[in-house]
Amino acid sequence: MKKVLSLALAASLSAAALSGCSGNNANAPEGGASTNAPTNGNSSTGKVVKLTGLITKHPLTQELAKMEWLQQAEERAGVDIQWQEISADWDQKKGALLAGGDVPDLIIGPNAITDADFAQFPGLFQDMSELVASDGPNVQAMFNDKPETKVISSQTDGKIYGLPKYQRFWPATASRQFINQKWLDDLGLAMPTNWDELYDVLLAFKEKDANGDGDANDEIPMDFAPVGTGGFGFFHPTVLLGSEGITLTNGSGQGYFLEDGQVKNFFVDERYKNLVAFLNKCFAAGLISKEVFTQDYTKFQSVARGTGDKAKVGFTWGWEVTDRFGNTLAPQYASMAPLASSANSTAQVSWDYDYDTLNYGVNMVTMSAKTKDKAAAMRFINELYDPKVSMQVLFGSLGTNIKDNGDGSYAVQPPTDAAMDPGTWKWTTTWADNGPMYIADSLKLTLGTDMQSVGKQTEPLMPTIDAIDKENDVLPSMFIKYSAADNSMMSLNNTNLMNLAMAKFSQWVTKGGIDKEWDGYVKNATKTGLPQNLEIMQKYYEDYKAKK
Repeated sequence: MKKVLSLALAASLSAAALSGCSGNNANAPEGGASTNAPTNGNSSTGKVVKLTGLITKHPLTQELAKMEWLQQAEERAGVDIQWQEISADWDQKKGALLAGGDVPDLIIGPNAITDADFAQFPGLFQDMSELVASDGPNVQAMFNDKPETKVISSQTDGKIYGLPKYQRFWPATASRQFINQKWLDDLGLAMPTNWDELYDVLLAFKEKDANGDGDANDEIPMDFAPVGTGGFGFFHPTVLLGSEGITLTNGSGQGYFLEDGQVKNFFVDERYKNLVAFLNKCFAAGLISKEVFTQDYTKFQSVARGTGDKAKVGFTWGWEVTDRFGNTLAPQYASMAPLASSANSTAQVSWDYDYDTLNYGVNMVTMSAKTKDKAAAMRFINELYDPKVSMQVLFGSLGTNIKDNGDGSYAVQPPTDAAMDPGTWKWTTTWADNGPMYIADSLKLTLGTDMQSVGKQTEPLMPTIDAIDKENDVLPSMFIKYSAADNSMMSLNNTNLMNLAMAKFSQWVTKGGIDKEWDGYVKNATKTGLPQNLEIMQKYYEDYKAKK
């Protein structure tokens, strides 16, 4: 699945069932450069090298000690890693960790350590450029095959503090919007095409016992993923900004987007104000989950899976239908086309364009500058980038999650628990999208049913996505690197902006008041340094375009 999928991502991308399987990896291939890795750690002493590691993982993901592919990768690299596993509140924990200056040998997770962190804490992280050349042939192969991955990795001075990923199979967007088609049919309602029609449908879901269980008060007409304090991510209602012509890029978590070649921020855009007012209208009418700002991601997922064959949620966003609603309820739901804001709107409807974030990843693994045996740490990193290991990072162990067909090809297996959907199984059993990897284009791998169905569920969105002006309306943020000074300045300004904007979002949705407070809010937002950030980003964007 998806990146976490962003912040959210990341933290937000997948499922909600709760069992894990540790794979039997006895037949795991040791192809590529990994076959040459020492099996006894330091080859001169015969000792296994002990390292420390930290991973930001999905809340559903099982303990790393149960991942057989990981144990084998450590053994081949000759290392023994003591892992710290973080599933929540990473932003808060990271601040204290970096300020203390004593970071683990390895930190793994999508942009867990950002370019801004490198700028703010110089000297904490190792430049891996020479290590890649000496001890990272799989990483170097990725750079050779996909030169853009080296661009993503390299700072403006050519140093490499964080390595990326490439996973190849993912679609152009992370978020699909789903509606309960059975409820529509049972109540004689048409598929909504704009916000006004959506409101009327949600009201009917609330008032007319849409799930037919005799209780007219147990339906949740609308639900969306938990919203953090650091910005938005996937499966959030900000995708509805596309109804007003705003093209989000990779979730646009901190509000930045590109329109006609101009970098803008939706947090001070009137169209954002319109969306928040609509959400408040829905919340005031009881159409949005009362727990939308207090539930965690696991609760968000589990609620959508209802009870037996009785659904609870009418309209929501997610990655894939079985991932969002489970195998039993999935057939009740339909994937929707983007909505217009109103019947008479003339805006060119858009959507969230996420291809880069879904198939690539920035700063997936970093190394501490204080790591005593940097060669050993890089040997382990190199293991993760062996394409055959990478597919296990993404989908789980060979033998349980992945079948070796014996002819150089592989196939993702269905869950061993028939009641579990494939997306949940992946996130439960392995690092999934949160891990460093290189899924080479030459790797022959048949995807599971969830990934096959993602394409089908994306079809209603594709006319809109295909119409997006990729040159002038998609912000190529992943490929733009800023100087250390500009990174530091922008990071500080963004922190100030998010502290203001995210608190106001929850307040305005639940209590209203955006019309009265908007002008003062915009003035305060400009004081956070937002105009300075827009100016910096515009310059770097234009430089990027000129060099492209």
